[in-house]
Amino acid sequence: MLIALLFVVILLQVRAYLKLKQKNKLILIQSREIKRQILEQEKRNREVGDLVHEKQQLIGLVSHDLKGPFNRIFALIQLFELSSSSLTSEQREYLGKIHQIVADGLSMIRNLLDNRKLEDQGIEYAPEPLNLFGVLGSLIKNYRNLAQRKKIKILVDPQPNLMVMADRLYLYRIFENLLSNALKFSPENKSIYVSVEQTADLIWVKVKDEGPGISPEDQKNLYRKFQRLSAKPTGGESSTGLGLSIVKALADRMGSTIRCESELGMGTTFSLSLARVTDTGSN
Repeated sequence: MLIALLFVVILLQVRAYLKLKQKNKLILIQSREIKRQILEQEKRNREVGDLVHEKQQLIGLVSHDLKGPFNRIFALIQLFELSSSSLTSEQREYLGKIHQIVADGLSMIRNLLDNRKLEDQGIEYAPEPLNLFGVLGSLIKNYRNLAQRKKIKILVDPQPNLMVMADRLYLYRIFENLLSNALKFSPENKSIYVSVEQTADLIWVKVKDEGPGISPEDQKNLYRKFQRLSAKPTGGESSTGLGLSIVKALADRMGSTIRCESELGMGTTFSLSLARVTDTGSN
């Protein structure tokens, strides 16, 4: 009887050992499979990273190579416009369309280059005391010329001695994108307003349009890269979907705040905060 009981105990132990061995073998197989999948995923991630890097390099090279010719074409168009009195109305209309196409192309190239530089941490931030409307004057003048083709007015509340602490290039690129957006989404015979509000320490610069407004859904992803709005540009203009993401990135680097107030059918207002400078000894 004792021998039979001992045999049963040994048999149970052997069975338990065999089950444990089988379980360990299964765990080992699963571990190897998981390790293989991890290695494959790491390889795919490296390949994707290499492709993204190559894409950014290609975008940078192509954009850089295109920027020069586009700038020269833009300059030639401006020269033609200076002598537009000798052109027929039809020729002036075609020239205006070419001007718009080239301006769109230059804007897209600048945004692609800015996006690449921001990803590479390549846009140096150099704040200095600046005369706000001294910096923005030529930009506003250029966009007024573009706005005339859509019968849109750009109305400015200029304050000539308004000094801010900012980076000149950052400031220019932020308002270039804000004015470009306002113009793209404004219907004919409307206005764009550029104004300021002042507090003790800050200056808020506002760009307001009378366009279709931005839906609450679009506002949730407003500053995401390659985000296109539901509303369509009113003059068939093109867009990379990078403009507002660049505005946000540059504002953040300056320590500024960018705000959007919009309601469908009521237009949109973008506001940028800038540090106020009380000493006006530099511009």
